[in-house]
Amino acid sequence: MQKLTNFTYGNTYHLYNRGINSCNIFKEEDNYRYFLSLYEKYVDPIAETYAWVLMPNHFHFLVRVKEETLNLSGFENRTGLKPPHQYFSNLFNAYTKAFNKRYDRHGALFERPFKRKLIEGEDFLKNVLLYIHNNPVHHRFCDHTEEYPWSSYLIYLSGNSSKLPRKEVMEMFGDEANFKFCHEEKAEITKIEEWLEI
Repeated sequence: MQKLTNFTYGNTYHLYNRGINSCNIFKEEDNYRYFLSLYEKYVDPIAETYAWVLMPNHFHFLVRVKEETLNLSGFENRTGLKPPHQYFSNLFNAYTKAFNKRYDRHGALFERPFKRKLIEGEDFLKNVLLYIHNNPVHHRFCDHTEEYPWSSYLIYLSGNSSKLPRKEVMEMFGDEANFKFCHEEKAEITKIEEWLEI
């Protein structure tokens, strides 16, 4: 069994998981929307999200867990902040309860524990962001990144307000034109998956 990366405040991680026995965890559009609303409730207060994609039977997130010193009113217990994995566990548990109730099923929905990989350095951050956004293309759900609705890619290109660090990411790629160009290039998926231990 793969040893889990220590998950701590102040670091950046690629997080991913899938349905137990590779079952679908999203069946309808409402499922995707509800999961994202729970993500906003449980995870946004403790992490900055750089990229995400929700696939029918799995998901990927690229997050920087905020420093412990931040004021997270309402998210503290008697001993201070909970460990960061607890906020994700709360998300998964809340979603599982709602999903099971809706589809009249019982038991676990996600594989446990969820996987995470420490991301160090801007080059790795960029590569993982590209990998996440290109996941639907890699799994042949679409031919082009912009065709898939359940990822952060289109949000980066929209003029809508967002919690994504749009300015920081665009500066990382140089500009929006290069951001698009890099997403159109063929990523070395196998090499990235080996490094991420997927």
